[in-house]
Amino acid sequence: MILKEGRGVKRRRSHQSSLYRKEKIYAYLFISAPVIGFLVFTFVPSIYSLYGAFTDWNGLGQMNFIGLDNFKALFKDEYFYKAMYNTIFMMIGIPIGVVLSLLLALALNRGVPGTNVFRVIYYIPVISSIAAISILWQWAYNGDYGLVNQFLGFFGIKGPNWLQNVHTVKPALIIMAVWKGLGYTMLLYLAALQSVPKTFYEAAKLDGANALQSFWYITLPMVKPVTFFIIVTSVIGGAQIFTEIDVMTPNGGPEFSSASIVWYIWQKAFGNFQLGYASAMAVILGIFIFIVTYIQFRLNERSRFDMD
Repeated sequence: MILKEGRGVKRRRSHQSSLYRKEKIYAYLFISAPVIGFLVFTFVPSIYSLYGAFTDWNGLGQMNFIGLDNFKALFKDEYFYKAMYNTIFMMIGIPIGVVLSLLLALALNRGVPGTNVFRVIYYIPVISSIAAISILWQWAYNGDYGLVNQFLGFFGIKGPNWLQNVHTVKPALIIMAVWKGLGYTMLLYLAALQSVPKTFYEAAKLDGANALQSFWYITLPMVKPVTFFIIVTSVIGGAQIFTEIDVMTPNGGPEFSSASIVWYIWQKAFGNFQLGYASAMAVILGIFIFIVTYIQFRLNERSRFDMD
């Protein structure tokens, strides 16, 4: 009897272990797809690009090692500095977009009629093709028949040729970028606001807090993780802006005034076939993004410690 029970326990254990092995195999199969994708399309190209930054590679011929020559030429390139300045300048739209999306989320969170309709309307640009949206805004910004100047004409204002003016091309691109990302950040804030317990506001009201105090001491701290996520991802995305520039100002704008660093990298790599030089710029851009992201994480940790 004891032997039979022992054999039964062994069978159950072996059956469980075989199921565990199968589940483990299936788990590895599911995990392997993104891992392989990361290795093939991100890690290996990054290493290859890092090596290419130290060569005179033109994309077709042999890669000859030239040391730091690309970086020396890079730091003497005035267009590189201008492209970096343009990229950083256009990030002004990030805080503007954060404030506007938070205000919209606060308005929609009050349960006004037609909230779902407004959500859909604001989210349509997010799921739309960035190339198609860029073409539409290019038409809207046209100096002769654009909708923007027609709208300004109702107030007696003569609008400029937005994309062909050194002083207006960057603000025009910023407005379009804010408009496109507004729906995404608004929904993130709306989800965060709806997760705030109503008892917090009820307790604050009993203590005599007004609407502004409730917003400052309850709403803002509760949505802070979402704000941090939005700012970090927006900075990373803003540093890589390309499609809007290439579609709306294919020559980098008047006097190179709208060229972003990624657009300049693309121009050097596939326009001038200087892939080694472009790889050096990509390395600098990667370091810049890493430093900015690291600073943001450190500031977030410090502010969290101060709140505690």
